Amino acid sequence: MSKRPALALAAGAALLLLAAPAVTAAPYRVAALEETVTVDPTGHISADGTVTLSGTYRCTDSTGAAFVSSSVSTTKTSATHGTSTLIQGIGGTVAVCDGVTHRWENTSRPSPAIGPGKVSVEATVAELRFEGILPLPRIHADERHEVTLTKA
Repeated sequence: MSKRPALALAAGAALLLLAAPAVTAAPYRVAALEETVTVDPTGHISADGTVTLSGTYRCTDSTGAAFVSSSVSTTKTSATHGTSTLIQGIGGTVAVCDGVTHRWENTSRPSPAIGPGKVSVEATVAELRFEGILPLPRIHADERHEVTLTKA
């Protein structure tokens, strides 16, 4: 193979490699800017055991009922059962998917009760879209964070 075709092939490959990340990365950055959910670093537990979590969300292009759900994961270790993880839902809030950032706050009294301390929280912005007669979930944004629960 002569040097000229080999150089042209190498230059073409280099251009493709340089162009590829820009083409594939752009859709993810745009979606990340349009649809988000955050979780505040501190949640609260009232005297009766009610847990309150909060944060912000932003979503777009909802055609069905949309909402922000949240859950708390706690891990317990016992001598007889080993390590187990308990996931408990903490309420839900109706979401408005208009491209504007909104606050959300979910409240629930989980059973068994959760004490103060660090927990893992997942918040999800989802909607139910009908495909024919079936309502199917569409996730707009999902986030997991460690949160400190404090007594209110």
